[in-house]
Amino acid sequence: MSKDDVIEVEGVVVEILPGTNFKVKLTNDHIITAYLCGKMRQHTVRVSVGDKVKVAMSPYDLNKGRITYRNKG
Repeated sequence: MSKDDVIEVEGVVVEILPGTNFKVKLTNDHIITAYLCGKMRQHTVRVSVGDKVKVAMSPYDLNKGRITYRNKG
């Protein structure tokens, strides 16, 4: 799977889980489990409940995703 095959959606962090996993509520009211991408871990970007995030999802598994961006403010 290449980087062009991902589905990017926006959502809001609802719950923080152990191991830097998060429950994210998408704009279409689905709740998925998401983890931080490598660059966000490397630069220690803090994500908390209520943050608006951009999630990249695989078209093969729509229940998991990767948080790629945290909106400021």
